Amino acid sequence: MRLYRPRPASVLAVYAHPDDADVAAGGALATFARDGATVHLVVVCQGDKGSHDSTEGVTLPEVRRAEIQSAGALLGLTSVQLLGIPDGSVANDDDLRSRLVGIIRELRPEMVIGPDPTAVFFGGVYVNHRDHRETGWAVLDAVAPAASMPAYYPERGPAHAVSAMLLSGTHEPDVVVDVTGAIDVKSAAVRAHASQVAGDADAVDDAVRRRAAQTGREVGVRYGEAFRALEFAR
Repeated sequence: MRLYRPRPASVLAVYAHPDDADVAAGGALATFARDGATVHLVVVCQGDKGSHDSTEGVTLPEVRRAEIQSAGALLGLTSVQLLGIPDGSVANDDDLRSRLVGIIRELRPEMVIGPDPTAVFFGGVYVNHRDHRETGWAVLDAVAPAASMPAYYPERGPAHAVSAMLLSGTHEPDVVVDVTGAIDVKSAAVRAHASQVAGDADAVDDAVRRRAAQTGREVGVRYGEAFRALEFAR
């Protein structure tokens, strides 16, 4: 594990649900934005099933859309785009890859951040479910090689080669981004998703800080976020 101090000029994060990016990489996104990067977020799902209360089904997507806009403003994101796929229906298919390639070629990010689809089981308490895995594979396939090769989806514009990727929620982290200066913002962004973190705001804040502190200790910083890094040779 090593401390990773990239200074990308432009970043694109792609995650399945409205709260995923804030939980997994909110500190890094806020840090890059604070350092002057343009930081864009694409949310694949509409967030219509992320509740144990079946009575919320009609309004939940609207609630979560408002939450992600509030969280994005806290993080300093340049833009937030929702693709609107129903929860549970994400597939790494030609349509999703084409849409992601189009976004990559339009925004031309130096770095792309998304979930590691190879991580499935987390101890005996959590399964990294299908929307996360399918989104992760689609992002990987869109970046390498599709977006960088003009014969893939030529209707989506000129090819663009991403320089680096960071994969969160991984079982094989090899870098830690120092998010000490952004931990307050990350915590506030996570708490902005009130439909997902209902309860004691202080407890949510404590959980965010404890996890980031544990990660940061591995490389000697106060707060950190861990990723699997891919740096593409050009």
